[in-house]
Amino acid sequence: MDYNFKKIEKKWQAKWEKGKIYEVKENSKKEKFYCLIEFPYPSGEGLHVGHPRSYTALDIVARKHRMQGKNVLYPIGWDAFGLPAENYAIKTGIQPAIATAKNIKNFTRQLKSLGLSFDWSREINTTDPEYYKWTQWMFLQFFKHGLAYKDKIAINWCTKCKIGLANEEVVNGVCERCGGIVEKKTKEQWMIKITKYAERLLEGLEKVDYAPRIKDQQVNWIGKSEGTEVEFGIKNSELKIKVFTTRPDTLFGATYMVLAPEHEMVEKLKSKISNWVEVEKYIAKAKRKSDLERTELQKEKTGVELGGIKAINPVNNEEIPIWVADYVLTGYGTGAIMAVPAHDERDFAFAKKFDLLIREVISGGDISKGAFTEIDKGIMVNSEFLNGLKPSEAIEKMTAWLLEKKIGKKAVNYKLRDWVFSRQRYWGEPIPLIYCEKCGWVPVPEKDLPVELPKVKKYEPTETGESPLAAMEKWVKTKCPKCNGTARRETDTMPNWAGSSWYFMRYTDPKNKKEFANGKNLKYWMPVDWYNGGMEHTTLHLLYSRFWYKFLYDIGVIPKECGDEPYKKRTSHGLILGEGGEKMSKSRGNVVNPDDVVTRFGADTLRIYEMFMGPFDQAIPWDEKGVVGVYRFLERVWRLQEKVSGKNANREIEKILHQTVKKVGEDIEAMKFNTAVSQMMILMNAMSGEEKISPDVWKLFLRILAPFAPHLVEELWEKAGGKKSIHLEKWPEHDSKLVVEEEIDLVIQINGKVRDTVKARADIGEDDAKKFAIGSEKVKKWIEGKEIKKIIFVKGKLVNIVV
Repeated sequence: MDYNFKKIEKKWQAKWEKGKIYEVKENSKKEKFYCLIEFPYPSGEGLHVGHPRSYTALDIVARKHRMQGKNVLYPIGWDAFGLPAENYAIKTGIQPAIATAKNIKNFTRQLKSLGLSFDWSREINTTDPEYYKWTQWMFLQFFKHGLAYKDKIAINWCTKCKIGLANEEVVNGVCERCGGIVEKKTKEQWMIKITKYAERLLEGLEKVDYAPRIKDQQVNWIGKSEGTEVEFGIKNSELKIKVFTTRPDTLFGATYMVLAPEHEMVEKLKSKISNWVEVEKYIAKAKRKSDLERTELQKEKTGVELGGIKAINPVNNEEIPIWVADYVLTGYGTGAIMAVPAHDERDFAFAKKFDLLIREVISGGDISKGAFTEIDKGIMVNSEFLNGLKPSEAIEKMTAWLLEKKIGKKAVNYKLRDWVFSRQRYWGEPIPLIYCEKCGWVPVPEKDLPVELPKVKKYEPTETGESPLAAMEKWVKTKCPKCNGTARRETDTMPNWAGSSWYFMRYTDPKNKKEFANGKNLKYWMPVDWYNGGMEHTTLHLLYSRFWYKFLYDIGVIPKECGDEPYKKRTSHGLILGEGGEKMSKSRGNVVNPDDVVTRFGADTLRIYEMFMGPFDQAIPWDEKGVVGVYRFLERVWRLQEKVSGKNANREIEKILHQTVKKVGEDIEAMKFNTAVSQMMILMNAMSGEEKISPDVWKLFLRILAPFAPHLVEELWEKAGGKKSIHLEKWPEHDSKLVVEEEIDLVIQINGKVRDTVKARADIGEDDAKKFAIGSEKVKKWIEGKEIKKIIFVKGKLVNIVV
């Protein structure tokens, strides 16, 4: 009887779909469990083997909780707006909408072939007007509450894609999508005031169960720092430069100032700068670098002094030079820094290169060799009224002095910037605003939503830097909803972060035409109980969606009972690398297509291999031999059915079985899928050594294997006489008496050093353990002629003899 996985998998996928066993309804009598994956972007390439790692893991979690009697929502949808579809359309001449629909069809086929227990009845698509109607409605709420505004800002401009890019879309000065050169360009952009929520986004992290590294990424991106804002005067001028510093104690060590190339003061001082041509050239060059390149610690420092301009250090009235350098960004603090080269590595490297004064103000290091940054260990020097104080004391004293002189004030600074929300491209949600010369920006009336994306012949970006929609005169020209005068539509579109910032709420009520989701449904399902995704999305997507949710909660469209955090728990998986540990890429030719694995070995093999290959949160290389090993394991499980007979269970097998039930249950919750699989392999090996396997043992084993290999187990369950789907059966409880080990390795130490290990009963008491220890031949030679001061006993583990 061969294991025909192709026949089995097709059969059960059809039955599950027909029986709708994974579809859920709101049911207040049942405890809900909402688990969520990041919905995929349906690219032309289809799924890669990295996708099933997350989907299978959460599928195992969903299946286990379903078997535990919970009402489980495990939904799926498509994050389908964005640049890749647009670039593909430009390259092939196929409309983005047509290409996206084709890609979704292919992705759907692939996902269904993996036997994932998604509720397909709740499928959503961010490019569906019925969906983005509500994305637009939410944008209008931001606008009406003063959180969406238009501003002129310097953005990263891709000279090839002809669109603005977020910082993280710029890699080594080029666009990560097309490799085009990126430069800074000042443009009017729609912004969303996420900074207003900076403190709330930090505080919310206290309430949630996120992996520590995920919380750290949120904290670092928000970048809160408490410090002092200090004013530096400019010689022979009324102008002042504000500086934010967390170290006001080092003010006497500030020997020069640095302005970001975009700082408004540079332009204001233009007529007084004696080397303006040189400065202008430098600024133009800086515009072609991304923020990440500019702040790279190891990079060669560059800069230009503003000729003929001096700043006045407010604590000692010393004249100090002002430089423009690209390692300072306008986005952080005030876009200007006081440079203390003796105690900051960047400032030290800059001062060394340009031969600037380095003055020690905290003793304890050797500033001839490098900046002394362990400043809290030192004592203040060369700092007049601060001399002799510890830096922590000096911060307080200097802050009080600055406040008294009215040249400084306490301030809180965040690295977080407001969200640049407009994109000058075609394939995105139109921003539902109308510009009228008389009334200004006016929202599209809610009854007229959605503002549908019109079909265009040309979706190429324009040379003017405007969206291709700007060329659609018929669509752009409209009436002002306020005064009925001639007006024009906004032609920028939203970033593809928009649709993904609230999709998890739409899953709770995806067919609703009257609101984005009914309050009753939100109350039942929200917050998400468990959300898993890639580490690359644990910063921005997580931040944006948390902010979006908090805003909707604040305006009262999310019930208070849901709380103001959308996800209770967030975990992440590691990447799957190519064989040999290199990143998978088409150029390296090492991409593994899941279709090929499913065709050769079956979906259950792929599922278990991806869970077994290594710790879930770590990057692991693909290994064909490992896939073959898992396939053999499933073949052996298949053959075990021949040993099932009506005899009583062997006690030893029962013991391993219940240990496995306990471990698999705990490991699923801890995302230790690899050790859960290896424990099931141990049990399978033990059962293979038996002549007969009792039906009770067999059925218990099948129930814990079911979430991992759903097709194979469903078939075996049916053959074993199961009347309904195994996935609707009860998750087994382990027998605690059988889980207890009967024997342990008792460690014997002398003065904390291991001298022997002996087998002992698991329940051995203190008196017997001490006798055991002293009677050991190996121990006798270590205690002979010595006085035993005390004997320490740790139950189930060790005896330590102190001599």
